[in-house]
Amino acid sequence: MRRSSRKPSNVVVGLALTALFACSPSNPDAEARPYELDPQLVFWDALQELCGQAFAGRVVESVPPDESFAGQRLIMHVRSCDVAEIRIPFHVGDDRSRTWVVTPTAAGLRLKHDHRHEDGSEDDVSQYGGETRGPGTERVQSFAADRFTAELVPVAARNVWTLELHPDSVFAYELTREESDRRFRAEFDLTSPIDAPPAPWGG
Repeated sequence: MRRSSRKPSNVVVGLALTALFACSPSNPDAEARPYELDPQLVFWDALQELCGQAFAGRVVESVPPDESFAGQRLIMHVRSCDVAEIRIPFHVGDDRSRTWVVTPTAAGLRLKHDHRHEDGSEDDVSQYGGETRGPGTERVQSFAADRFTAELVPVAARNVWTLELHPDSVFAYELTREESDRRFRAEFDLTSPIDAPPAPWGG
C-alpha cells in the first residue's frame, strides 16, 4: 500500500528521538529536526516513498556469471510498507520466489531474504541476511551477514548486501563477499514505473 503522507513512522520517529537524546545538550545543532540527522532514517523514508510502485531492472555485474538471470526480465516491486517492515518482491522472469524484507532495529536496519516455493511454502534456504554495521549514508546502506546466515549457509558468512537508492534515478541491490571476488549487482530504473507484477509466491 502507499503511505498517506511523507511523515516517518512511529518506529522511525522513536529511533530519531533516541539519536537526538544522545546528542550533547550543549550542541545547538542537536535541537531541531532529529529526523534529518540520521542517514538511516532518511534512507528508510525514501524507500517508503516508493511503496506501491514497481520498476524494471537489469544485472550490471555478476562474478561469477549467474546464468539463471540471463535473458530474464527483472522487476522489483515495493509491495507493502508499514511502521515496522518494507517488503520488496524481486521477480526474475516467471520466478516469484524472492522477497527482500527491510526492517528497522534498535541498532539500525536489517535486510532479510524471504524465499518461497510456488505453493507458498518456505524454502529451506530463507530468512538469511544481515544488519547494518554503522549509519551508512542517506543513499547507501550495507548489511553484513548475521550469525543465522553464517550457520544456514556457511559460505555466505562474509557476505555484505548493499541497497542503494537515488530517488527519481536508480535503485540498486548488490552482493559482495569479503576476501572473495564474488559480486552481483542489479540496477532498477526509478524514472519509469511499470505495472505491478503478480503477487510473490506465498504473498
